[in-house]
Amino acid sequence: MDFLTIAGPYGAIPIRVYRAAAAELRPALVWAHGGGFAWGDLEMPEAHWVSQELAARGITVVSVDYRLAPVSAALTDSEPAHDGVLFPVASEEVTLAFRWATDHAAEHGIDGDRLSLGGASAGGDLAAGASLRLRDAGGPQPASLLLAYPLVHSVLPEPSAELALKIAVLPPDARFEPDDVRAMNLNYVGDTAGLGNPYAFPGGHDLAGLPPTFVLNSEHDSLRSSGQAFAAELALAGVDVTVCLEPGTRHGHLNEPENPGAHASIRRMAAWLEGSAVRRPASV
Repeated sequence: MDFLTIAGPYGAIPIRVYRAAAAELRPALVWAHGGGFAWGDLEMPEAHWVSQELAARGITVVSVDYRLAPVSAALTDSEPAHDGVLFPVASEEVTLAFRWATDHAAEHGIDGDRLSLGGASAGGDLAAGASLRLRDAGGPQPASLLLAYPLVHSVLPEPSAELALKIAVLPPDARFEPDDVRAMNLNYVGDTAGLGNPYAFPGGHDLAGLPPTFVLNSEHDSLRSSGQAFAAELALAGVDVTVCLEPGTRHGHLNEPENPGAHASIRRMAAWLEGSAVRRPASV
């Protein structure tokens, strides 16, 4: 594992490169952890353990320590308040990290034609928004997107009848109520106008031209309605999309290395990334 910093639009960005032990160039993933845009770091299992496990399966991972949104007493009474930054900082930093990995692929053992972009929960939103930025800017695109239980809508979509029944039996501290999701999203963008920015929340916007996408949802998860809706939107936009439901899991199960569902998800993720193939814009 290499501890590096790269130059970003708002200062240095810490990253970790978990290199697969292989002589040949390997598929790779630029990865953004979750944490409601305002929490999380490179030590949390969703960042460190996931990266280690994928690297052990032959996937090099670039884990990104993007800058976090602020936490105020109005947002939570169970976590200490801290200063932070608003959109577009984290979105631009994840985008920059992908471009860095593209430019430095060979020196880190990465097959540039199999370099994917992904994230979990809020990190999945950052990855999807970064992919839109890369699409609109032209140039190299991710070989694929990998989104684990993502929240990619500014307003949480209505759950299906099946999901609503599963949400109803979750304990209160395991649910994501629509008002709480809106408050979290607003805390990330800073004002209501930002909620409509497609780079902030890609759900409900033009998704044509995005790379093949793998959406991995937790079964018992209020936010599954966002992942399911986004997968449907991708399909309608003509994007190749694969959706997987991890049985018996709750939101954030990749933060639980002792959970068999987390290990099953790692295997699914590695298989997807191993089979990734490059997709470039027609203009390149």
